[in-house]
Amino acid sequence: MAEIKAGLEIHQQLDTNKLFCSCPSLLRSDPPEFTVERKLNPVVGETGKIDIAAEYEKTKNKTFTYEVYDTNCLVELDEEPPHQINPQAVDIALQIALLFNCKIFPVAQIMRKTVIDGSNTSGFQRTVLIGHDGFIETNEGKVGIETIALEEDAARIIKHEGSKSTFRLDRLGIPLVEITTKPDLKSAEQIKEAALKIGEILRAAKVKRGIGTIRQDLNISTPKHPRVEIKGFQNPKIMINTIENEVKRQQETTKEKKAKGEVRKTNPDATTSFLRPMPGAARMYPETDIPLLKISRQMLNNAKNNLPKLTSEHRSYLKEFGLNDELIKLVLKQNKMQDFEFLINTINNPNLIAKTLTIFPKEIAKKENKPIEEIYKIFNTDILESILEQVEKGKISENDIKPTMQKIASGMNLKQAIQKEKINLKDEIQTFIKQKPDLSINAYMGLIMAKFKGKVSGAEVMEELKNQIPQ
Repeated sequence: MAEIKAGLEIHQQLDTNKLFCSCPSLLRSDPPEFTVERKLNPVVGETGKIDIAAEYEKTKNKTFTYEVYDTNCLVELDEEPPHQINPQAVDIALQIALLFNCKIFPVAQIMRKTVIDGSNTSGFQRTVLIGHDGFIETNEGKVGIETIALEEDAARIIKHEGSKSTFRLDRLGIPLVEITTKPDLKSAEQIKEAALKIGEILRAAKVKRGIGTIRQDLNISTPKHPRVEIKGFQNPKIMINTIENEVKRQQETTKEKKAKGEVRKTNPDATTSFLRPMPGAARMYPETDIPLLKISRQMLNNAKNNLPKLTSEHRSYLKEFGLNDELIKLVLKQNKMQDFEFLINTINNPNLIAKTLTIFPKEIAKKENKPIEEIYKIFNTDILESILEQVEKGKISENDIKPTMQKIASGMNLKQAIQKEKINLKDEIQTFIKQKPDLSINAYMGLIMAKFKGKVSGAEVMEELKNQIPQ
């Protein structure tokens, strides 16, 4: 493959309220409360010029309709000045910047970035620089992190009909971190490795999960061809093929003397197609409604002292406890790492804790026909700690944990759930032996356990069976 020069740009939603108001970051699917209709016009930036991409969008003469909900406010409608920046979002952005080994800007100006496609009611996106000059390590060398910014997400597109577009304001203003690497990436394999590494670092922080919560773009150029920005570059399965196809396309356009800088999108078949001209430098100007963002020494120390661990670090930590790969995968996938670290101080039984956190709740949700989220709410760390303490004190056995949880899920309190039914095991076993003589000890064990379904422990049954059946 030809020589390439590339960098990544990632936008990741944070799991907080919105960036410049207190509205929840909640996506809606129900009918809106009302709609408003507007047209947007480009204005000059701080250089005194109109951005080229803004001028291009203006020629389309679009009308924009915005769907508004009771979880939106006048800030999102651009009818009220923005509130102070969300401090929780700033804290998370600081942690992310530190995880990327960045230097932190002690003072930063919140800026307006011109956006004229209708996805921002104001015609601009607010953004502020948090960190710079960081790095990540890859197998092909260090990759620099140019900047990390905190900014607001755009409104969600619902439909396009000719020159009319409809957006939903539920997503507008959700905090994003923007990570921009330096153009240090030199191969398709290194680009993919860097993208996966950045994703791992972001998932360690308090970010949103799921489709649409992360967006990744690739800036790439080949000799004699200007930089091209590729939007939607986030499917690991087609990353390398997309790069190879784009390099081939750039080489062909260079030969035909049709090379130009532009924004393109990734297609499912690993090709790219034209979206719009590359935006220029005239799109940024200062936000005058909000004071400078100042990062105090206390804020920085707090972020440093509360840095989250990466998935690879968590995996190594869990392996030290002897957990198998499947249980480790479940703990990490279900985001139960903090709960595991808390409960390991209650009882020194890592496998039991992992199963109690991941496997038992799913099985109980299925049996009780309840959403798993509801089961997770019932079995918070306090109630799980109380249940495991009963095992540690010898009041219930390990085999009693799941039945105890099932009783609690069905409405009992802990005291009721651990109350054992008085069962005369000696008489019950004698009855089975009379009814079905000459069975193996394991067969009797299975019959007793099936009859009482968790009301007796396997250890108790086996002990009594050995007393009554000669070995």
